[in-house]
This record gives sequence, C-alpha cells and structure tokens, in this order.
Amino acid sequence: MVSVCAMDDRPKAANPTKRILQTVASLAIVVGIFVFAFPKFADYGDVWTEITAMTWFEVVTLFGVAIWNLVTYWFVLTAVMPGLTYPQAAVSNQASTAVANTLPGGGAIAVGVTYAMYRSWGFGKSAFALAAVVSGVWNNFVKLGMPVLALALLALEGNITATRVVAAVAGISVLLGFIALWSLFLYKESLARRIGSRVGDIVSRLRALIRKPPVSDWGDAGVRFRAQALGLLRTRWLRLTVATLVSHISLYLVLLITLRHVGVGNGVLSWIQVLAVFAFIRLISALPITPGGVGVVELGLTVGLQVAADLAGVSEALFQAKIAAAVLVFRAITFLLPVPLGAISYLIWRGNTSWRESAPADDEEGDRTGGDAEAGAPDAVEREMGAHVDP
Repeated sequence: MVSVCAMDDRPKAANPTKRILQTVASLAIVVGIFVFAFPKFADYGDVWTEITAMTWFEVVTLFGVAIWNLVTYWFVLTAVMPGLTYPQAAVSNQASTAVANTLPGGGAIAVGVTYAMYRSWGFGKSAFALAAVVSGVWNNFVKLGMPVLALALLALEGNITATRVVAAVAGISVLLGFIALWSLFLYKESLARRIGSRVGDIVSRLRALIRKPPVSDWGDAGVRFRAQALGLLRTRWLRLTVATLVSHISLYLVLLITLRHVGVGNGVLSWIQVLAVFAFIRLISALPITPGGVGVVELGLTVGLQVAADLAGVSEALFQAKIAAAVLVFRAITFLLPVPLGAISYLIWRGNTSWRESAPADDEEGDRTGGDAEAGAPDAVEREMGAHVDP
C-alpha cells in the first residue's frame, strides 16, 4: 500500500533494480500464460474466426457499453470527493488506469499520479486520503459481496454442492467481518483510536522486516479520519453506494453482452453462472501479479467459464473458441481501451491550466472539501481512488 499521509509533492525515485525485476517477472508470467497455457484451452485461429464473425452492430454496441463502464467510475470519484467535477474525474481516472494497466507495480504509481492531479486542482492531502480509503472500502464491500450473491443465486437454481456451501459460508464470514470492523471504527472515537493503533502496530512490524522505521500516531490519525469519514458519509453514503454498485454491475454486463455477441447463449452459460465466475476472478485479480491482472484474468475467466459450461451439462469443447473469444474481446475493450484514453487524459491535465488551483499548505483551511484541516489518515487503499482497474 501507499501511505497517503506520507506523500509529499516530490516523486520518490523507485529502486531501479526492483523495478527491472518486477518487469521481467511480469513479462515472464504474461508470455507463459499466452504462449503456453492459454492455447491449451482454445486455438487462437478458431478464436480469431469467432471474433471476426461479429457484426458491425455487435462491435459498436460493445464499444458503447465499454465506454459507459468507464464513465460509471467517474460517479464514484465525484461522490467521495466533493468539489471534483466530472471532467476532472474523467482525466484523473483514465490517466491513472492507463498507468495501472501498463506498468509493474502500476497500482501504487497510479495513486501518485492521481494525487499529483488532485493537488494541482486545489485538493488537500486529507481530502485525497479520505476519498481513497472510503471509495476503497465501498469497492471491497461490493467485490466481497458479489461472490456471495452469485453463490446464493446458484443455490436458488438448485445447483447446491458442498464446495459451494463452504465457499458461501467463508465469503459471508469475510464480508460480515469486514463490515463489522468498519462499523466499529465509525461507531466510537475510542474504538477508532484503538483500531488505528493496532493497525499501526501491525504495519510497524511488517516495516521492520524490510528494515524501515515504524509508523507513529496512527491512533490519532484514526480519530481524525473517523470524523472526516462521518462528515462525508452522512450526506453521500447513498450516492456512493449506488455509484459503486452501478460501476461493478456495468463491468459485469460488458462481459455478459460480449459472451452473447459471440454466440454463447443463456442455454450454455446463464447470467448467474457468468456472474459467479466474474465475481471470483475479480477477487483473484486484486493480487498484483501482473499489471492490471493481464494474462491472469484472461486465463482465469476462460477456464472458469469453460468449466461452468461443462458442469452445466454443455460440452465445453463446442464452445471453447467462443468463450475464449468473448474473454479476449472483453479484456481488449476494458483493459486496453483505457490506455490510449489515459495518455490523452494526461496531456489534457498537463496542458489545461484553467483547472489549476493552489493546494492547501499541509491541509490548512482552504481545503476545498471543507473537511478537517489536519492531514493524516491510515494507509489509503491503493488504486481504488484513481484507477478503475478492470478485472
């Protein structure tokens, strides 16, 4: 994670050796997946045949829903950052997503890109940290909730197995635990202080393993953050909840519509089966194995959907190429499309001076959110603020 409270306006040089090793490892994994693993589940020639069989109408509608998917996350950003305009949300989101999707360790770098943009527009450190953590919490609520919902829907269809019951119970437990911890944090100031201190102790122990100094004052930072979060959520919790749900559901619909356009009908994979595979792969893709999960997500979705079709009694061999084609098209329009848009967005930010405002010095009065003037919040959730990285 990237500690927002430790950020200053000067970018810190990354360890070049570490960056090179990350790049080499990521490339090796991606090449291994696409050259050796993926062809075991679908022939690239057959996949290309299925892709080129789509009509222009189908292609245009896919790009339409993909653009809508990008737009939906701007609603989340404006919900957690009072004063942020939709054009600013678009620029910061697309630029940081492009970084996250192309660079090893891009999620952390994307946070820095977003932070620099927000500071140039007059937002303070505490406002950024608050928005990053709250949007991250809401996104994780939905990411944890979607697999549980999918398993419940599968159970209602009569597809109950011991494995699914165990998975559902585990998912519900994690989700309830996450909700309980967040609720306790907001419930009482003393609890916020204790939770902040305990998390600070854990982080300090982890930092000691890599010979870094311990963190301090996370109890006080937790109290300040609690006050800020309550102030934001009192008026914006409903807007934030709806925006987050719409964003996640929109991404799922892009996958579902792509499957239907390449000929994988409801009789092969129901919308519930697609939701289940989509939800679980999103959890796996949260691990920063490769930039934006490239390779890992494609392989996971392809294998998961083929297995789901086979378990449903459909010969997955008949639909291997169609499922793989749908997955690759889905990733092309959700993973690759933001990259050129992000480059354009970065140029807009650099060239557009009309949005520039002086950032508040150390979050003194003048922070555009009108929030607490003191800076400092526990580690902000990386990527979630600026980068809508698609699973």
